[in-house]
Order: sequence, then structure tokens, then C-alpha cells
Amino acid sequence: MNLKDELLRGIYNYSFEKPSAIQQRAIRPIVEGRDVVAQAQSGTGKTSMIALASCQTVDTSSREVQVLILSPTRELAAQIEKVILAMGNYMSIQAHSCIGGKSVGEDIRKLENGVQVVSGTPGRVHDMIQREVYSLDTSNY
Repeated sequence: MNLKDELLRGIYNYSFEKPSAIQQRAIRPIVEGRDVVAQAQSGTGKTSMIALASCQTVDTSSREVQVLILSPTRELAAQIEKVILAMGNYMSIQAHSCIGGKSVGEDIRKLENGVQVVSGTPGRVHDMIQREVYSLDTSNY
């Protein structure tokens, strides 16, 4: 799959050995910048697929948001952040979950300090955009 060495270290440290079917089919097209719709049963590795593809595409020399992952629930957004931080541990990837029920001030502080990946729910991400803490301007990428 031509994954970054530091990402492979994180994957093995996370106890993955072989990619699942959904991961084998979806990671390469995502990394190549193509739109992907992936549907699979629970427990097949969709969350780790999203995390892995995100870590592979991030430019760690920049502290700008490069990946935005929207999730329907706070729990899923938080889980995705956790997996990204675990897999991206050796890459020094900065990720943050923007979800309701957490401090707005913490979200603002984290986004202003710079993260490469935001995993959030639509409501909280929209709030950060309205507050002009997070911009959808992609001219920097």
C-alpha cells in the first residue's frame, strides 16, 4: 500500500497485522484523493480505515487542518480521534474531536494551536466555523 514507515509502526503498535477487505479496497483510492463511499458491517475496520487514510495523507510539517471527518455521533467522532492519535503516534499527528458535551473553549484553544485532523459532529464543527475559529478555506493545501 506504500504507507509511510512511521504510520506502519503505529499500525503494528495498534496490533493490526493484515488489512481487512474494506481497508484493502478503500485506503488506496482515498489516499489518491478520490471520493469513496464504503459500506460494511460493524467490526470490519471502517473506523481504522478512515484513521489510516487520514494519517497517510497528512503533511506533518504543517499545523493546518488538512482532514475533516464528520460523524453522526459524538462517540464515533471521539473514537476516530483516538484511533488517529494511536496510529499517528510515531508521526506526531495532532488531532482533535470537536463534539458537543465538551468545552467550547478547549475546542477553540486546540484549533488555534493547530491540528492536522478534526473529527467532529456537524453541529460543533458548524459552531467553530461560525465563530471563525475553523475555516473551510483550502487555499493553503
